Amino acid sequence: MFLNKVISGTIVIGTFLSILSCQSDQKDNTFTVTESPEQTARALSDAFKGYWYAGKAEITSYALQQSRYGEVREGSAVLVYVTEDFLPDAQVKADNASPSNIGVLKLNATKNFNTGIYPYHIMQSTFFPIANNQHASKITASVQEWCGHVYAQINNRDQFEVQSHSYFQSEADEAFNLDKTYLENELWVQLRIDPKSLPVDTLEVVPSLEYLRLKHQNIKAYKGSAVLGDSTYTLSYPDLKRTLTIQFNPKFPYDIRQWDETYPDGQQGELMTTTAIKLKTIMEPYWQQNRNEDFYLRDQLGLD
Repeated sequence: MFLNKVISGTIVIGTFLSILSCQSDQKDNTFTVTESPEQTARALSDAFKGYWYAGKAEITSYALQQSRYGEVREGSAVLVYVTEDFLPDAQVKADNASPSNIGVLKLNATKNFNTGIYPYHIMQSTFFPIANNQHASKITASVQEWCGHVYAQINNRDQFEVQSHSYFQSEADEAFNLDKTYLENELWVQLRIDPKSLPVDTLEVVPSLEYLRLKHQNIKAYKGSAVLGDSTYTLSYPDLKRTLTIQFNPKFPYDIRQWDETYPDGQQGELMTTTAIKLKTIMEPYWQQNRNEDFYLRDQLGLD
C-alpha cells in the first residue's frame, strides 16, 4: 500500500542517542538505533543522521491564531520532533536497544489557547518509521478543557485499530477497525523525512485526530486531494469544506514555517482560518532540562 520498495541490507546508526525522554532518571538512555532489512526502505544521508541522531530534539514554537466557537484565539503551538527506538509489537517506545526495534521519527504537537475563562490544551503524538515505507506505527491525540477531556488512538496492525474516549454521550467509548489509508497526522512527519514522498492528487485520508475531535466528526477516511509545491503542501477535503496548507523549507531539514487550516467554524457556519507562524527553533535534549534553572529555554522559544 505505502510508498517505496524495500532495499535489502541493515543500517546501524552508529551515533549514540539520548532520546529516552521523560523516563526514570535511573535508566541509561543512550543506545544505537538499528533497522533490520524488512524495515529499511531508504539510505539515510549523512545530513539526516547528523541532524536527527545528535542526541537532541528539534523544538519549534509558533504564534497561534486558533479558531474556536466562531472567534479567533491567541495562543501558542509547539512541534517537537525526535528520533526514538520503537517496539513494533507493543507499539511503545523501547527502553533498551534491540535488533527487533524500529527507528521512528516522533512528532509531539501541542497547542495552548484560552476560550474566554477556560483554557484548551491539545497534544497529538505520531510515531512514523524512518524507513518511510509504511504508515505511522501509532498516533494518539488528547484534548483537555474545563468541560472534560477526550482521547483517541490509532494503532497500525493488520488494520488500523481505533480507540476513542470522550465525555460526550454520543462519542463515549468506541473501539473499531479501519482499512489502511493515508493519515493526515503522519504526513507532518513524512514531510520532514522526504517531502517528495508525500502523496498527491486524489486520495482517501483520515483527517487529523485534533480536527475530528474538536468538530465531533467520525474517525474515518474522507475523500481529499493533495498538491505539493516547491515549499507548500495542501490537503483539501471537499465534503468537510476543509483545507490545510503547510509551508516548509524546501531544503533539508524541511522545517515547517507556517500552517493554515480553514473550515466552517463561525457562528453561522462560515469559514474561519487557524494560523500558526514560526517563532523560534532550538535543538535541545529537553528531557534532561527539567530544573528551574532551565526556564530560560522557554524564553528562547518565546513561550510564557
